[in-house]
Amino acid sequence: MTDAAGEDVSALDPSLRRLIEGLVEKSVADRLQPIQEQMATLRTRVESVESATLADRVSILVFSGEMDKLLAAFIVATGAAAMGTRVSMFFAFWGLAAIKKRRMFKGKPITEKMMAAMLPRSSRRLATSRMNMLGIGPVFFKRVMRKKNVQSLPEFVELARELGVRLVACRLSMEVMGIREAELLEAVEYGNVAVYLEDARDSRVTLFV
Repeated sequence: MTDAAGEDVSALDPSLRRLIEGLVEKSVADRLQPIQEQMATLRTRVESVESATLADRVSILVFSGEMDKLLAAFIVATGAAAMGTRVSMFFAFWGLAAIKKRRMFKGKPITEKMMAAMLPRSSRRLATSRMNMLGIGPVFFKRVMRKKNVQSLPEFVELARELGVRLVACRLSMEVMGIREAELLEAVEYGNVAVYLEDARDSRVTLFV
């Protein structure tokens, strides 16, 4: 071993050699310390990023009240749930028709009764977004679906419940549309937009239908 001047360090006095080696080790340690601290900081940041990774979850905001769009939403929801993914569906305004089981008039003010009369009775009485043809379109599509062994919308809703899909009705939308809890399916939860945003924020997939 030689020093910076090219002299053989091993030929030096043992005490001097130990002093030189100690100084070299201290110099190296002093230079490595900032790097080690930076690496520790980087490791902490990586761990925090990994812990904040989006969950294997799907959140669907259901706004449409049209049969074909609702079918698409439930096909995605049930497919994801069947793959073991956590799924939540937040129903707002016209989308509430998908989780209605009946229509009520009793106990409602006149404005809500008028609204109830104009809204679909249940998910079995919905129009299509295209080719509705004064109500003939949905009948045609349902007949084709039966021939192709495709489940109906009510059947998809029931399948979603069986697979554990979380169904949440927007309370504000219910108030605006004059819809009561007794008109909706028993498995439905109730919440405001914060419930949807909480799910959507941590979801790997978010959809608006």
